[in-house]
Amino acid sequence: MQASSYAAKGTVALQSQNRRVFPRCGDFGKQSSCVKNLRVTYSGTLSGLRIGSVAMGAEFGRPRTRIETVFGPRSVKAQASSGDIEDVAYTAPQGKSSGTVLPYVGVACLGAILFGYHLGVVNGALEYLSKDLGIAENAVLQGWIVSTLLAGATLGSFTGGVLADKFGRTRTFQLDAIPLAVGAFLCATAQSVQTMIIGRLLAGIGIGISSALVPLYISEISPTEIRGALGSVNQLFICIGILLALVAGLPLAGNPLWWRTMFGVAVAPSILLALGMAFSPESPRWLFQQGKIPEAEKSIKTLYGKERVAEVMHDLREGLQGSSEQEAGWLDLFSSRYWKEIFVSVGAALFLFQQLAGINAVVYYSTSVFRSAGIASDVAASALVGASNVFGTTIASSLMDKQGRKSLLITSFAGMAASMMLLSLSFTWSVLAPYSGTLAVLGTVLYVLSFSLGAGPVPALLLPEIFASRIRAKAVALSLGMHWISNFVIGLYFLSVVNKFGISSVYLGFSSVCLLAVLYIAGNVVETKGRSLEEIERALSPAT
Repeated sequence: MQASSYAAKGTVALQSQNRRVFPRCGDFGKQSSCVKNLRVTYSGTLSGLRIGSVAMGAEFGRPRTRIETVFGPRSVKAQASSGDIEDVAYTAPQGKSSGTVLPYVGVACLGAILFGYHLGVVNGALEYLSKDLGIAENAVLQGWIVSTLLAGATLGSFTGGVLADKFGRTRTFQLDAIPLAVGAFLCATAQSVQTMIIGRLLAGIGIGISSALVPLYISEISPTEIRGALGSVNQLFICIGILLALVAGLPLAGNPLWWRTMFGVAVAPSILLALGMAFSPESPRWLFQQGKIPEAEKSIKTLYGKERVAEVMHDLREGLQGSSEQEAGWLDLFSSRYWKEIFVSVGAALFLFQQLAGINAVVYYSTSVFRSAGIASDVAASALVGASNVFGTTIASSLMDKQGRKSLLITSFAGMAASMMLLSLSFTWSVLAPYSGTLAVLGTVLYVLSFSLGAGPVPALLLPEIFASRIRAKAVALSLGMHWISNFVIGLYFLSVVNKFGISSVYLGFSSVCLLAVLYIAGNVVETKGRSLEEIERALSPAT
């Protein structure tokens, strides 16, 4: 998740795992040329989610051996008088869904906006709040004000998974609004450094919870065929939150006390998040896992319409077959069943590559890069980077369900590698010296665009898709915890690495990391577009 790069600076690492892919396509069961005296044993519900005339689902009665990007006619099991089991084509009922998902995705994205806003708000306000609180000459305390948010986010990301499993997604959102609102209020009214740090810690816990909860909730309530687009909206709203923080800082030059208002305005969306979630449906998948069948059916009716209740419920039942175990504990995530296969290891690796591929360095040095090209305004530099991020994320949203997650990741990291190489050469190659400023700006903008096309939005979208239902909330939380820990380490050591090796060498190293990411993704990451969460789980679930 890219947005945290606006609050911390970067270094390099990588991780690789054994390859795991979807099962190869297999043949469906052979059908008899003539079936007499059939007695259909299937009650009439469908597997999967169907919106309009597009049917998404799995074959009934046996594990699927093929996951299709475009699904053909359904089949159900029927029993002939001879006792043989046959496949019979079944067509889903036609008609437009009467449910709606977008308003509830919008409510959840208030958490994403707050995520981006709290990360970005301190950048413009730090100078002024430091003078007001009497720490203008104390770089250590200023660093604590910045980094405490990251420490709180790390704690919150792990806490969020436990709360989401215990209380449900919507109730956890409401609980999350408490540290978000209280933290913003304490920051806005702080008369001492201690109060400011406590406020930042609480706000950090809040955004840590929301960083895991928003993509989890969106993935569980979104229709299969637009899940990618809706999931990437999370990243888009994070970028919008950062831009809002930038805009909120514009009056600072004329009003040094405006920084308090900048922090205080974050209370309002926190309250709206809590109120909105009071009217939002709970995740049907969580309700079904808890055995709350009537509540799950009601949630499905709200999200997809009453005409889809039977088919979605059947899909949930199909997904539960073979994995009807209790929710996993934290230690289960590190068992060979999950870690050595694909789930948790890929989640941790994607976020490591995301954070350690240089986005923090690019953002950190964007101001000086733009100044070298004659753009002296810090606000203009930040606005150009932010606008590039929003534009790229918008494009990614439109491509997510067409091109797929994996291809966007590969394209993104390849573009980032090329952009980093250009940045490195612009600083060191004497032949390019007359054009160094222009090339550096071009490399920066291309890097941010490349990042926002895949490396930014895809990890948070992909992980809830590939994690099994019994570990989904905790595994997403663990992966986001890796994100925040790497961010914290980056903030501590990035400048030391730059001072020792030079920014050009660091950029070259980042380019190498991006290339390694391309190789890792090509060999380990699976494609999930066009597949329901239950289908993905059945295909990827390791043997029990």
